[in-house]
Amino acid sequence: MEISRVRALRGPNVWCRQTAIEAIVSCGDGECAIDDLDAFETRLRVRFPDIDIQRPAGPSADHSLAHVLAGAALSLQAVAGCPVAFCRTAETQDPGVFQVVIEYAEEAVGRLAFDLAGVLCQAALRDEPFDLTDAVAQLKALYEDVRLGPSTGAIVQAAVRRGIPYRRLTDGSLVQFGWGRRQHRIQAAETDASSAIGEAIAQDKALTKSLLASAGVSVPRGRVAADADDAWQAALEIGGPVVVKPQDGNQGKGVAVNVQGREQVLAAYAVAREHGSSVIVEQYFPGHDFRLLVVGDRLVAAARRDPPQVVGDGVLSIKQLADLINQDPLRGEGHGTSLTRVRLDEIALNTLASQGYQADSVPAQGVCVVLRNNANLSTGGTATDVTEQVHPELAASAVMAARMVGLDVCGIDLVAQDVYRPLTAETGCIVEANAAPGLRMHLSPSYGAGRDVGAAMVDSLYAPGDDGRIPVVAVTGTNGKTTTVRLLAHLCARPGVCVGMTNSDGVYVGARRIDTGDCSGPRSARNVLLHPDVDMAVFETARGGILREGLGFDRCDVAVVTNIGIGDHLGLNYIRTVEDLAVVKRVIVENVAPAGMAVLNAQDPIVAQMAAACPGQVTYFARDARHPLIETHRAQGGRVVFVDQGDLVFSQGGTETRIQLSAVPLTRGGTLPFQVENAMAAAAAAWALGVDWVRIQAGLASFVNDAATVPGRFNLFDYRGATVIADYGHNPDAMLALVDAVEALPANRRTVVISGAGDRRDQDIRRQTEILGSVFDSVILYQDQCQRGRADGEVLALLRAGLSDAPRVSHLQEIRGEFLAIDTALEALQPGDLCLVLIDQVEAALAYIGQRTQMPVAA
Repeated sequence: MEISRVRALRGPNVWCRQTAIEAIVSCGDGECAIDDLDAFETRLRVRFPDIDIQRPAGPSADHSLAHVLAGAALSLQAVAGCPVAFCRTAETQDPGVFQVVIEYAEEAVGRLAFDLAGVLCQAALRDEPFDLTDAVAQLKALYEDVRLGPSTGAIVQAAVRRGIPYRRLTDGSLVQFGWGRRQHRIQAAETDASSAIGEAIAQDKALTKSLLASAGVSVPRGRVAADADDAWQAALEIGGPVVVKPQDGNQGKGVAVNVQGREQVLAAYAVAREHGSSVIVEQYFPGHDFRLLVVGDRLVAAARRDPPQVVGDGVLSIKQLADLINQDPLRGEGHGTSLTRVRLDEIALNTLASQGYQADSVPAQGVCVVLRNNANLSTGGTATDVTEQVHPELAASAVMAARMVGLDVCGIDLVAQDVYRPLTAETGCIVEANAAPGLRMHLSPSYGAGRDVGAAMVDSLYAPGDDGRIPVVAVTGTNGKTTTVRLLAHLCARPGVCVGMTNSDGVYVGARRIDTGDCSGPRSARNVLLHPDVDMAVFETARGGILREGLGFDRCDVAVVTNIGIGDHLGLNYIRTVEDLAVVKRVIVENVAPAGMAVLNAQDPIVAQMAAACPGQVTYFARDARHPLIETHRAQGGRVVFVDQGDLVFSQGGTETRIQLSAVPLTRGGTLPFQVENAMAAAAAAWALGVDWVRIQAGLASFVNDAATVPGRFNLFDYRGATVIADYGHNPDAMLALVDAVEALPANRRTVVISGAGDRRDQDIRRQTEILGSVFDSVILYQDQCQRGRADGEVLALLRAGLSDAPRVSHLQEIRGEFLAIDTALEALQPGDLCLVLIDQVEAALAYIGQRTQMPVAA
């Protein structure tokens, strides 16, 4: 078995809507029918008893090692705790070669599971050992390391439930919700509305107490100590037991509670000084430790935190009892688990000493021994939910405290006997206000009901019904994608609305291009959705990006499929037929929002069939008003777009809107059939987005098809009285469309300049010149700089072969170099001639043609 081309599909794809690992797996003869391998399954299950072995569909289908690999990779993730369920193995046209797809929750874990599954399969084949325990441990450790922590994860899941898209921006907890201008970002329990000044105030515990006291909130007496001796002096000033803690600490580190006597104060000061730049000594208020969580202007959760403690049995020592507690699977290191392991550190040992114990002491049966006086979960404490018990006035005091500090999300630490009463100096005091508070005590308390505090945080960012999305349009097809995308962006742009756009020329935000090159893939789409100025997005969505990585978004509002025709790029990546290609292009239709729209070319049967896969509504377009699908859909009340008596007609439910083709410069009065289709597709998409008809008509009238607006898409130049057309067409369907357009233009003599992309099939390269040879008098073949894997002269030979039976061609010339070919064609033109230049280096060639056509005629 050989594994190659492992890809991560990070968005909806041809297999599923989930994220998935896709790989090409080649199996040897014996590996294609493993049921014939002696005792293979027995050896496999000995090594991995819980494996869910995938079976091929159909009673006669062979059960290959690739199927086992897929089931093993998925099962290993499931055993490690990953929420995954989908896998698939598909046989390709090549014998013994399969495409294996497995869902992943975290990409790194999915890749590791795939690797380990390969090791497992080989071990079963060779009857070698496989350490399942170690494999699962590796996956669990990696999953814990890379997945979102409980706080961030709860917020993300709350956003997902509301349909709000999210994207992790780092390997840590920085997450973006929403798209474009409607985005918000969080990091753990901080939001982009969190004040840096508020966080700084919360970190300065002395300043926090001062501000709260000025607002009439009860706080403990105390001050910052200059050194250890001053700490003891502060304790004497306060009188009675004190709390010693770092002024700028967090997570309860270095905090000592109920400290009495000089020796304990000095020891507590030393520990606190290790965790902060300065130390506070303040009044110890007897009572329970409560955490009140404030989000926005309301209290959303409250928990009583109890310090870590053990109960004696008269046999085990305190250390042994602590070790026993730490065996609870809910306890772990850090914040990845509901509870944290207890530690017998210096503070714990001092706490034990104050009770007359040491770590090796054996407490009597039923005696409760407190291991530390502070009750933070991060130091081993437990939590009990008390949200329903909080007095309204106490809740209002907590909200006031958060506002006084300046935090939109704030964890208020309260010491009180209970939370049933309003906060006064006699009932309790607020000892701290915490930025980025931990949420796990509220999500999964040790006792009581969990609270959906993640939803509360999402609700503070987005109003009810707001899903943080901007309108998204995806455009795909064999030809016309770029023109349709550019025209649609033009129709939707208006003052106050910034349109983000990706196409094969670059990435645009408004009128500014922020990236260049072919940007029709998912990464460019994601970059647009990250941009904070974008109000809506229009994406050219090419087949290559869908195959390579999936979509760059989870769903779109409008999906436009211009055409499939006889296809392009066939023979690559196991896409060998137009039906295979349609499956790829159909992905955008399958991921239309339920309230969205698919805009489909009714005259292309394969495109029209995609309607069945659309979760939303469908608009059909066709130049032929009498097309059966147009008539049927129109009769059923659906949206249709067609041409009638020189007008573009937009019809639904008995109402019509007409726009004269003479007022649409892109179509040259309707004489360019493929541009008429592009105009229909773009206008139908704008209609689906709710753009008003006045704006659509004005946009169609003002869209100019020049080299600046739509480079390489039927750009016309005048050269000494001859017509020069520059176009980036590079497949047979494009040639057919160009021939239709050229035949509608007057010309004494027609010349075409053409090269070919080497990554097409031989027959597709030949077919281009077969089509052109019927309408052009002169053909200039040129070899460009990039042959895309072809030998020198191979593309030219194929193009030449396509002209072998050309009925009209009277002159054939071959030239090395695009610009030299352009020069040769231009010099031979006479007034009234027409020259079609099929350019390869779009921007450079257009600039060169523009420069030549502007040169004065030599005397």
